[in-house]
Amino acid sequence: MSIITETAKKRLGSRRRAEKRFKLYSRLAILVAISFLIFFLYDMIRTGYPAFTQAELLVEVSYSEESMEIGQLAVDEEMERLVSRGFLRIIPMRMQADPALLGVTRDEWVLAVAEVDQYLKGKPNRLREDERETVQRLQDEGRVKMAFNTGFFVNGDSKLPEMAGVWAALVGSAYVLLLTLAFSFPVGVLTAVYLEEFAPDNRLTQIVEVNINNLAAIPSILYGLLGLAIFINFFHVPRSSALVGGLTLALMTMPVIIISTRAALRSVPGSIREAAYGIGATPWQVVWHHTLPLALPGVLTGTIIGLARAIGESAPLLIIGMMAYIPDAPHGVTEAATALPAQIYTWSTDSQRAFTERTAAAIVVLLAVLLSMNALAIYMRNKYERKW
Repeated sequence: MSIITETAKKRLGSRRRAEKRFKLYSRLAILVAISFLIFFLYDMIRTGYPAFTQAELLVEVSYSEESMEIGQLAVDEEMERLVSRGFLRIIPMRMQADPALLGVTRDEWVLAVAEVDQYLKGKPNRLREDERETVQRLQDEGRVKMAFNTGFFVNGDSKLPEMAGVWAALVGSAYVLLLTLAFSFPVGVLTAVYLEEFAPDNRLTQIVEVNINNLAAIPSILYGLLGLAIFINFFHVPRSSALVGGLTLALMTMPVIIISTRAALRSVPGSIREAAYGIGATPWQVVWHHTLPLALPGVLTGTIIGLARAIGESAPLLIIGMMAYIPDAPHGVTEAATALPAQIYTWSTDSQRAFTERTAAAIVVLLAVLLSMNALAIYMRNKYERKW
């Protein structure tokens, strides 16, 4: 005789059906999340991929006395509207740098304007009918090619889409990232060590811990306001500089480093500390020689993840003025600079269609940097992680 009653069987069946529904909903949630991620990556790569190629024209360039005064006179009138103004502007500088060019006339592959580039890529453009016919004729003559867009990686920002690149933003991001690491890592780690290993368990410590946890969750734009008030208005740090950017993002990254460091220190078994105390080590020696080295993989992983979050932020940079037009890479931490998220935001607001694909391409570059940093964090965690 079965000891399970009919009522118990119904409840058991109901629980099993609920469990199946829960698993189904969980799988659907994962599927939706992966679908959105794939769609996002596909759309960014599809939109940004064309920016990695750029149209070039084979035109006759005359280095004459007239073109040394007015660069536009280096090419004939028909080609003037198809060749990038960025190239024509540097004609006098090239002649000043190399006087032997004076009197030389030769065919050169030069940068085409963005409208020609968009036309050749089959995208909407503002070329006139006669200009399209000229481009088509040049294409039939083999005087048009799509080349790898090296300028996208070696040029700074420009109002001309065909000349715009991410180099200045990458250098600015590197400065900001290094400064963020320099300011946030030592302060964050030492704060975590003190709170976890030395601080007494009293009301003041509890208030500090609660506030650190809250600081890790507040909107990033508030850190921008904090940086504006403290570093720019009070300490008069140069606005738009990498220094103020690094200090501001260090404030934002510090709570993440503190929390991850405390978790890593807490994961070290107490027997390690007890053994060190047993052989006469001081509290500081226990931390410096035993606890902190064993917790270092977790500390570094949390730091890298915090920095990856910082490099993708644009809201704090908007407040402290790092959204400015910066055509050249900064040569110091106090010079005006911009960062890659700020550059992406600036291009996304431009009305010229050619900036759309450059915005997506810059996002692809930023994603590559972020994924590389996360991959490094995973590698370090797996390589140096010790299981007890």
